[in-house]
Parts: sequence; structure tokens; C-alpha cells
Amino acid sequence: MSLLGKLSWSALPLGQPIALAAGAMVVLTALSVLALVTWKGWWPVLWRDWITSVDHKRIGVMYVVLALVMLLRGFVDALMMRSQLALAAAGAPGFLPPEHYNQIFSAHGTIMVFFVSMTFMVGLMNFVVPLQIGARDMAFPVLNSVSFWLTAAGVLLMNLSLVVGEFARTGWLVYPPLSELAFSPQVGVDYYLWALQIAGVGTLLSGINLTTTILKLRARGMGYSRMPIFCWTALASNLLIIAAFPILTATFAMLLLDRYLGFHFFTNELGGNAMMYVNLIWAWGHPEVYILILPAFGVFSEVIATFAGKPLFGYRSMAIATMAICLLSFMVWLHHFFTMGASADVNGFFGVMTMIIAVPTGVKVFNWLFTLYGGTIRFSVPLLWSLGFMVTFVIGGMTGVLLAIPPVDFQVHNSLFLVAHFHNVIIGGVLFGAFAGYNHWFPKAFGFTLHEGWGRASFGCWVVGFYLAFMPLYLLGLMGATRRMQHYDERGWQPLMVVAWVGAVVILAGIACTIVQLVVSIRTRDRRRDRTGDPWNGRTLEWSVASPPPAWNFDSPVVVNGRDAFWTVKNGQEPEVVDASFATTAAAAPSPGRAGHGDGADAGDPAAGARPEPSVTVPPPSAVGVVIAFFAVAFGFGMVWHIGWLALAGGLGIVATVLRFSWLEREEIVVAPEALARSAMARPAPGGAA
Repeated sequence: MSLLGKLSWSALPLGQPIALAAGAMVVLTALSVLALVTWKGWWPVLWRDWITSVDHKRIGVMYVVLALVMLLRGFVDALMMRSQLALAAAGAPGFLPPEHYNQIFSAHGTIMVFFVSMTFMVGLMNFVVPLQIGARDMAFPVLNSVSFWLTAAGVLLMNLSLVVGEFARTGWLVYPPLSELAFSPQVGVDYYLWALQIAGVGTLLSGINLTTTILKLRARGMGYSRMPIFCWTALASNLLIIAAFPILTATFAMLLLDRYLGFHFFTNELGGNAMMYVNLIWAWGHPEVYILILPAFGVFSEVIATFAGKPLFGYRSMAIATMAICLLSFMVWLHHFFTMGASADVNGFFGVMTMIIAVPTGVKVFNWLFTLYGGTIRFSVPLLWSLGFMVTFVIGGMTGVLLAIPPVDFQVHNSLFLVAHFHNVIIGGVLFGAFAGYNHWFPKAFGFTLHEGWGRASFGCWVVGFYLAFMPLYLLGLMGATRRMQHYDERGWQPLMVVAWVGAVVILAGIACTIVQLVVSIRTRDRRRDRTGDPWNGRTLEWSVASPPPAWNFDSPVVVNGRDAFWTVKNGQEPEVVDASFATTAAAAPSPGRAGHGDGADAGDPAAGARPEPSVTVPPPSAVGVVIAFFAVAFGFGMVWHIGWLALAGGLGIVATVLRFSWLEREEIVVAPEALARSAMARPAPGGAA
């Protein structure tokens, strides 16, 4: 074997004009960004304040930026698919050859699930959760940086397939036996597996970090019954990550052993069982749906309560419903393959369980409606996304319950009806939730609000475009159109395909409006400054600090007396829930070793004690995350192309970096009392914007 393994000049897409143009565009864009940063002299600031930062807020922002960039990348694939299907009717070949089209739909699904929806939700949780529970940072700040950079490494490795080699042609879940070496000898499946293995480790570490943060770093007085609902949904989502992602990692590891070492876990011969892969991938896959949607539910709960000017209706039932979904999500995976040979009893059980899991989701929808009822509603952009979600997601949920009936599923499985349903819940639920959270917490992150007009335009385009793009697919599915088809003979389907293409173009206009909204908001930021720290008249602790918050989040230890702690204080109300045992001990000394505890002397203000602490420490920047990511990309690329020395160097580099950091003594940065005092004086008094 040569020094470069399987890598040769033939790996470049020189004979494929579309792939070559796409790869060249990505490379030129990356080089242009690097040139701009160098020309402007931004490298020192980027390295110190962003690339090596361990501040949960900056890491959360980087997650969201990465998700938005990958949204553009994934939507280009979607637009190409819709254009191909609008043209390729009744014998017309369209403009995409079959092998390229297969790569596009595989890449689209992978990007949108793993690197847009997942990354966006993890970013929002990173930014918001420590602020909402009154913590100074995540439980493991450096590990948080490592998690992000492993995700970014997975993104980079996957996008290298645009330029060097190709991506998988198997669909976004790489079902065997098609993904086995006998049927997919190219490197596309290997790119998929190594990119997601690397990114999956980052996601698992993030799940451990967020779960620990919520369980151990809550402010004094914030029992579970006082946590904001977003924290409840974040807790449930990250518990699912901890439970489900090891299944994904083990499943991909077995498929890698099949491809690299000739094992037979999922092959057609020598005892292999491809159906076991399907079981395992969906044992991860259906909890993954709730890993994505539960944080979005939390976003909607925060937004609706804030913009209705009321406490969230049915708090306890919301928390119970959240944890019920967390538990039941592991009991419904087989509904993804009713048609694959299970008995009627097994199919019936999983059909019933799927209907049952819809009940706690319905509880949430009614609670949101009752929260709006009788409220003083402000139709700002975050609330518009929430209202659009409630209508769209309910439609998607109803089609999901329909698909839970095995005889119905036998008719529409593997059809465009299923594609429409999946996009109905992921776009209408997860992406709408992501945009609601983006508009809601943007002023907290950057200190100025986003442009309302362009935000409304973006919302309108997304909603109209979604219904134009996906409602026709329900009809096409009932008419017999299957998914993953590159062309079709039935000319009668073409008008609906054209309508779906028009919908995709309208969604593109919505994405453009989001970009314009950001640009216009930055250019007019002086007029949009959030000088109160509370532009929406919020209810939870993140609105009690300045916008953007200081690196240490809170100037003094946080003490919480009830739910919606900041709201009750600034409006001079009694807490909705008061824990009598806490009331009698509020002035007691903090428990030893409990992070976030204060002396309780000024328990009336949830964002501050009677006086700042003598000093506060924050963790210093750390390059360990980006260094591990560099070696992870080298390892993954070496494994994809069978370049042994590169894979070995990357693996040893990861081990050496981890060992070096483990024995490195790092001094925390001490925030001077004067800086804390200045920050406390600059922090607005409770009052908020109307």
C-alpha cells in the first residue's frame, strides 16, 4: 500500500462539473473568510475570546453559528433535490446523475439532523441553562470546549467529502447490506461513519456536562419544582443523549468492523443480521427525535409565558409530561419498520405505545394554549415562531399517530407521505423552535435586539414555503410516489413536484431574510441596544443580568425563593411557590462545596446577594479542544483513506493532548472585587421593558 493509502488524483471530482463547482465554492468561501480575518487582524481576538474560550455563552454562540452555516449547506442539497424532481418526469433525466443525487439526499439528511438541528439545540442549551439556574458556568468548562470542537471536527471531515472523494449513497442512516463493503466499496460510507463517530463523542460529552450542570450547580433555593421548564426539557434531552448515543457509537463501531476487518455483524452471510442494525439504529433514532424536540418545547414554553405576560399554565404537568416523553421514547422505535417482518402482536404493541407517547405532547400543547388565554399577548417575532409551531407541529403529530397504525403504515411506508411527516415535525418543531430561541435570546448574547420587520418576513416565508413544499408530498405519497427516487415515469406527479419546488424557493427567501435581518440589525445596533438587560420583560434569571452578561454571569451568589424568580422580584410579588424548609434556612451559611450557594442575606433579589463576593474566579482559555479536533480530523481522514501513519499520528496526538492537559496545573483567573462592584453597579435594577 502506498504512503497515501487509497488516496489518489482520481479522488478529486474533476469529471463532475456540479460536484467540482460545489467543492470549489466551499474552498473559495473558506479561503476568503481566512483572508478577511487575516487582513483585519482579528486572529488574536478570535483565538483568545472565541477559539480557546471555555465560557459557556461563547461556546453556545459558536454552536449556533455552526448550525446556521450548516443550514445553508444542507438547504443547498434540498434545493437541488427539489429542482431535480421538478424536472425529471416521464423519462426526462433532470440535471443530476443518479449516483450524485444519492449522495445529495444522504448528505442532506445527515447535515440537517446531526449538524443543524442537533447543533442548534445544544448551542441554545449551552448558552441559556447556566444562566437560568444561576450558575457561573458549566460544570466542566474545558470539556465543553472539547465537545464543541469535536462537533466542528465532524462537520469538517464530512465536508471534505465534497472535495476529496465522495459521500455515502445509502441514505442518512446507511442501512446495511447496502452500506457494507461488498455493495459500497467507495469511501463515502467511511466518511459518514468517522465524521459521526467523532461528532457523536462530542455530543455525548456535552450531554454529560449539561446533565451534571443542571443536577449539581443550581442556585440556592432552586429545587426541581422551581427550575424553568427549559431546564427541565434540557435535562430530559441530555439524559436521552447519555442513554442513546452509546447505542449509536456501538452500532457504527460494529459496521466499521464489518467494513475494515471483515467482521459479519450486519452482512448477508456468515451469521450477519442486517435487521439487527435497523433495530439498533432506531433504538437510538427515535430517542434522537425527542433529544431534538424537547429543548424546542422548552423554548416555546419560555417564549409563550414571556410574551403572554403570564406564568406558564400547568407547570407541574409540563414537567411530568417532559419526563414521561423521556421515558416512553425508548419504547416506540419499532414503528419505523412495521413492514420488516415483526409479528402482528409486536407491531400492535409498538403502535399503541406510539399513540400513548402523543398524550404528554398533547398536554403541552393545551398548556401553551391556556397560557395564551387571557394573557396580554405581544406578537413579537419569537411568539410568531411559537404560534406557527403549534399549528404546524400538531399537523405533523396527527400524521405521526396515523403512521402508528400498522395497516396504514404498510400503505405509506417508504413513500413521500413519510418524508412529509418527518419534515413536518423537524421543521415545524425543531427549526421553528431554534428560530424562536435565536430571536428570543439574541439580545442577551449580543446586547441588541434583532430587526422585527425582517424577522417577520423570515417567519412568513418559512411558514408559507413549508406548506407549499411539504403538503404536496402528503398527496404524492398517497398516490404512490416513493422517497429516494431520482426520476419518475408518472407525468401526473410533476405539477405537485413543481409546487414543492416553489415552496423550497420561498423557504430560500426566508433564509435570505434571516441573513438580511442579522446584517441590518448589526448595522443599526446602536439604536437597538438592550440597556435594561430585560428587553422582553422576562421571567427567568438570565434576564436579571446585563446584556451581554459578564464572563462570570452573576456578580453575587444567586438565591431563589420561588418559580419565575426574577419576575416576582421585579414586580414586587410573592413567589408563586415558596418552599417552607428553604424559607427557614435562607439566611443560613452555604453548604460546603455546593457551587452557586450564597449567604442568603439578600434573598429578595434572585440575581444578587446583599453584596458581591470578595472575589470570583473564572477558568482561563484553553486550546485543548481545538488541538484535539485537529488530531481528530487527521485521524478520521487517515482512517477513511487507509493512510495508516496519518491515523496513527492523529490518534497519538489525541492521547498526548489529553494526557498533557490532565497533568497541567491551570490557575484560575481572579476577578477583582472592583470589577465585580463595577459590574454590580452597571447591572440594571429589576424592572424590565414593558
